[in-house]
Amino acid sequence: MLLHAQAEIEVVGEVGDGWEASRQAGELRPDVVLMDLSMPGPPSGQVIRRVLRACPTTRVLILTMHDDSAYLASAMAAGAAGYVVKKIADSELLLAIHAVHSGRTFVDLTHTDRPSRPPGDEQVGTDRERPKDLSPREREVLRMLAEGHSNQQIADQLRVSVKTVETYRTRLRQKLGLKGRADLFRFAAESGILGSDPVEPPD
Repeated sequence: MLLHAQAEIEVVGEVGDGWEASRQAGELRPDVVLMDLSMPGPPSGQVIRRVLRACPTTRVLILTMHDDSAYLASAMAAGAAGYVVKKIADSELLLAIHAVHSGRTFVDLTHTDRPSRPPGDEQVGTDRERPKDLSPREREVLRMLAEGHSNQQIADQLRVSVKTVETYRTRLRQKLGLKGRADLFRFAAESGILGSDPVEPPD
């Protein structure tokens, strides 16, 4: 309703899941895609990349409830041009849309002073296990976790049990000295694992 009320903005399409987002982007070729990280379908990082492949001139702006620098790092690594949380005022959202449309980057997190790494985490990738020390399957699971896949989605794509995925997840946290999904996000983004090609869902 906010966007429809703006004379300078034309809403050319609306979609309900990530698969349709990339298809519609290729057909409608919008200037800006305003996207939620939590919509149904593929993980958000995969959707961003698909949208940009379908229409390279499109700018992707993330509007999300996730006020966390790890999610921000994930989205920006996938190619998003902006990231705003749903708590912002309507005027700020419109400002963000105009900013990314004009070619600028716009980021608005409520806790802008939050460190990009947890305190004492400066040695990630050096004293701790480095990405090259992970097995191919561990790297794959780490990337899929960082892209937002659930344990069940990973199990389905890799054709293993959920219990096996949980074991890999525990092993990754132990190897890398990381505590939770947010830390895994940060590590995957900073090490370049997040930017690797996503695994396509099975036919």
